[in-house]
Parts: sequence; C-alpha cells; structure tokens
Amino acid sequence: MNEDLGAAEAALVAARRANLAALRSRGNDPFAQTRYDVDASAAELRAAYAALEPERKAEGEQRSIAGRIMSKRRMGKTLFADLRDRTDRLQIYVRKDDIGPERYEDWIDLDIGDLVGVRGYMFRSKMGELTLHVLDFAVLAKALAPLPDKWHGLTDVEKRYRQRYLDLIVNPEVRDAFAARSTIVAEMRRFIDARGFFEVETPTLLHVAGGAAARPFLTHVNALDQSMQLRIATELNLKRLIVGGLERVYEIGRIFRNEGIDTTHNPEFTMLELYAAYWDVHDMMEFNEALVAHLVAGVTGGLNTLRHGERTISFERPFARIGYLEGIARYGGFERERLLSPAGAAAILEELGLPPSPAHGHALDKIFEHVLEPHLVEPTFVTDYPVAISPLAKRKKDDPELVDRYELFCANFEVSNAFTELNDPDDQRARFEAQVRERAGGNEDIPEPDWDFVRALEYGMPPTAGIGIGVDRLVMLLTNNPSIRDVILFPLQRQHG
Repeated sequence: MNEDLGAAEAALVAARRANLAALRSRGNDPFAQTRYDVDASAAELRAAYAALEPERKAEGEQRSIAGRIMSKRRMGKTLFADLRDRTDRLQIYVRKDDIGPERYEDWIDLDIGDLVGVRGYMFRSKMGELTLHVLDFAVLAKALAPLPDKWHGLTDVEKRYRQRYLDLIVNPEVRDAFAARSTIVAEMRRFIDARGFFEVETPTLLHVAGGAAARPFLTHVNALDQSMQLRIATELNLKRLIVGGLERVYEIGRIFRNEGIDTTHNPEFTMLELYAAYWDVHDMMEFNEALVAHLVAGVTGGLNTLRHGERTISFERPFARIGYLEGIARYGGFERERLLSPAGAAAILEELGLPPSPAHGHALDKIFEHVLEPHLVEPTFVTDYPVAISPLAKRKKDDPELVDRYELFCANFEVSNAFTELNDPDDQRARFEAQVRERAGGNEDIPEPDWDFVRALEYGMPPTAGIGIGVDRLVMLLTNNPSIRDVILFPLQRQHG
C-alpha cells in the first residue's frame, strides 16, 4: 500500500512539474517574482466589506491580496478559488473575458498550494459569500509537492510536529494558536515594561549552569578549548544584575534541560524570569496574579474564565492558596514531621508504591506530584515550601524549615515558581555545600555550585523577590492546547533513521 501511495504522489508531483513547465512556456515563471504589492489582508477585507449586500459590487475600489490557493472550482470561462493568507480565507473570482485567454490558461495550470497575488474589487455573490473579482494577478510561487487530502488533512501527530510548515498550511487552528502565542508574549512584555522593569539578555553558554535542579546539555567551545553547559535557568545571572543595581530586570529566553519529554516538558522551552529588588514573595504573588488575570482577560475579551479541555476554569481574583505541607496532609494524611525527615519521606514513597528517590528533595517532589498536584485544577498558589527543595529561597522568619516560596498551579501543572531570594552569602554557601554532598550521593539533577554567585552576594544584594513563568505552559492554558508541543513551533523530535 505504501508503494501505491508513493507512486500516486510521484504522479501528482510530475503533473505539477508539467504545469510549471507550461507556465514558463508562456513566459510566466513563478519563481522569477521578487515582490508583490499587497494593500490588505483577508481579515481586513472581510471586515471592511462586511456590510456589502448580496450581488452588490465595490467596483471603484481596487484592492490587492496575496496568499495560497486552498481550493479551485472551474466552470468553463470562469473559476472560483479560495485564497488563504496569514489572517483568514477569502474567495476569489476569475473570468476569462477580464484577463484574456492566455492568462486564463495560467489559472488552469495553477494547483492547490500555489501562491498568487491578485488585484480586483470586492462583491458579494448570490450565495452571500464575500468575493474578490480578479482583474490582475501574478503567480508568486509553485507548490511542487501536493498538500494533504482536504478531507483527511494532516492528522499524523508526529508528522505535524516534524513538518510544522505543512501543519501551518493545512490546519488554520494551529496557525491561530501561534498567532495567539505571539500576542500573549507581546502583552506580557507590555505589562512588565509598564512597571519599570528592564528587559535584559544573559548568556546561554555557561561554565556552570545553575539556578534549577536539572541536568544540563554539554557542549564544547573550540576557540577556548573548554567544555561548556547550556543554561538551565537565567536566575543566577539576573540576580547578579540586582547586585549591580539594576533593581528590576527580566528576561524571556530559551532554557535547555536534558530531561524527559511529555505533555508539559520539552528539553528546549521558553521561560520568563523576573526579579524585583525590595519586593518579597507576597509582592510577587500580587504581581503574578495580576499578570495572569490580565492575560486571561486579553484572550477572552474581558472574561475571567477559560476553557481548558472539558473544564471551565475561573481566574477570578484572589486565586486560591494552600500550604505545601498543609495540602499534602489534607489529601494524603501525611504529617509535617514525616515529610521534613529524609527517612520519613522515603517511607511515605514506599507506602505510596513509588520508586525510591536518591535525595530528600526529590522524594518530596514525587510525593507532591502524587498526592496534591492532581487536585490543583483552579489557579492555586501553593506556599511555604520546605528548605530541602528550595536552595535559593529565603527561610521564613517564624519557621526556618520552610521558605518564603510559592508555585502557581492550574489545570494540574505548574505555571510559575517564585520566592523571596536568599541574599545571605553564608547561608547560600552552606546550601551549595549541602548540594555538593547530595550530588556526590548520586543525584545527577543537582547542579554544580556556582561559587562566583556566592562571591556576588558578598558584595550585598538587597531584599529581592524573583519569579520564573513557563511561557509555553501558560500559552497552553490560554489557548486550550493539551500538549506543550502544540505551542512550540519546532518541538524536539526523534531523528528518523
């Protein structure tokens, strides 16, 4: 059957190449065009002529548009086609008497997927369809490979991600999701900039990748003959800038973590990290809540509810709050003393039937994921994390076994992570030393310590709050997509062969 499919596709390609040769024989080479004057998009024309009544024309107003032919219906000396650009679809009408016999032959040799520019006037057909009556046109590129069958589309998930260009051509909802992503990220920037933050850029290549518990990707710099790591967070460099006096900084950048792939994880992803001097975790929680509510209102036209899968999720402020230990006690019945003890946490893992973990912090993460995370559907701030899983956060004044930290969860996954930053260099050095021991014990997710960061703290960092927001996960939530790969244009794929 695959051989038959290959033969059929080869025949289609051959037919398209024959049409290309026919176009060129009439002096119309699609690949010779260098530009085309476009003065409107499909969406703009639909909006501008929405009030045009059936069988009415706007003959005195010529407009031009360019896009891809997605369907073509020929009826003797006339034809209709659907043209799609990045905004919408628009029907066009071509008549042999308007453009001449030879140029009408060009339309006969055009295929689905070809790119054309057309100029003419708008009218509404008898069937009520807004249509552009073509008076002039140019063939801008020839699609030599056939698009997927319109009735079955591009449904192979792996092929959709591997050939994203094809996915974007044939699945308009995919294009809409990525247009929405662009709008969301731009609005995030506007929201943050309005609050006096500087956007900065920090290195991707580092001697020591720190700021998170994750395995880095390794590489080599030939010019220096040195091994390097791709960053797993921007945190430590951004906090160096706080030490340097910039006071409010943020970065929206690519992060690389050599870890698993699932519906909420991709080894290469986008993170917003933001730090504000003289704020604490409560100021950051207020900022975080305001930002998310603002973005929800933006994508819903002012509403505070979103559809995600089969659920309707309310983002009415204030969001819910629950303590880390309180939540695990409520839904699992496990007491604080057991959770804060390495031996106790290991015993709980065994009771839950989960594999043993190499370290206390890792065990707590697994207990949390199993016991509390399934209940976090509505936007919820989980607060007061144990020190064991928060090596860069400041301890609570009234409870030194916990830190001033929260994570925002929604739809059962983490959206953001924030805390009052540790600025005591001696405490930071001691925690790094504990991580060294944990790493020596076999936990490869623990990063190597960045001792220069301790040195930076010795010059004095003001009280500071920081936050990391997973941009891809937030876009998943705001666009109602079930997988992180649906909101990353080119997610990591296994190489064929």
